Amino acid sequence: MSHIRRISVHVDEPDPGHFYWVLMEEGGDASQWVELESADEPCDMWLDALQAGMRALEGYAPDERIGPRSKGDDEDGAAVGIPTR
Repeated sequence: MSHIRRISVHVDEPDPGHFYWVLMEEGGDASQWVELESADEPCDMWLDALQAGMRALEGYAPDERIGPRSKGDDEDGAAVGIPTR
């Protein structure tokens, strides 16, 4: 199985009191990050934006045991460190 995708979530506040979640993924090297997705509408509270971003990030993981994987990865294979039964 390949390594987990390196996706981060952060909150941006372009205008005071308008909080947007943003998902970023590591690019070709560790110093390059590319925006994957962001909120269309702002939240009134930072925590609400963060929680919405976390839900969006969870959507990238088809299986909560192994997290988000790149396309083409063996989704039916055993997760590293997780025994199969």
